[in-house]
Amino acid sequence: MGWDRLRSAGNPAALFRDGNGKAYDFDKIKPIDTPLKGRRVCVLGSSVVFGLASQGFAVAEYLSARLGCVCTKEAVCGTTLVDKDRRSYVSRLKALDKSVPCDLFLCQLSTNDATQKLPLGEITAGDDLDTATVTGAMAFIIQYVRRTWGCPVAFFTGSRYDSEAYRAMVDRLYELKEKYEIGVLDLFRGDAFNTLSDE
Repeated sequence: MGWDRLRSAGNPAALFRDGNGKAYDFDKIKPIDTPLKGRRVCVLGSSVVFGLASQGFAVAEYLSARLGCVCTKEAVCGTTLVDKDRRSYVSRLKALDKSVPCDLFLCQLSTNDATQKLPLGEITAGDDLDTATVTGAMAFIIQYVRRTWGCPVAFFTGSRYDSEAYRAMVDRLYELKEKYEIGVLDLFRGDAFNTLSDE
């Protein structure tokens, strides 16, 4: 696989859960020819990026297997965008090795911020960002990545669930998309994804 590092916090036994069905094992993924082959992608997130319920296989591993990307995976279960401790997205982003090239930066819009009822905050005009809020943390991540690696930034959301707080985070993400011209992969609003049957 093409990831540089994997960090996790929490229960290591989570790696031994059943995970995906055998038909979906990552060793069965067929690579496709793509301009992303060999490109370096950093994926920042929490348990979704870690692959908590899928034996540690998630977004970075899929991009490596399917598209041939070389991925840096920075994933710690239970963490938040909001910078409230050394495990936050903001703190871990600052700790990444700046000398490792990055062609695309993917960031998970954490559901943990909504679950923990952390403040949404406001979009500010300048560089005065309050990383103790979701909005300030997202803006910081975008600005930091662009200053450090000069590469495109994209966020991806979680799938739809009953949370007004998370819905507000997704709405704010779209406002930041307009301000910063970032990419958004929206699984929260995406009907095609959310209407998939159990089969």
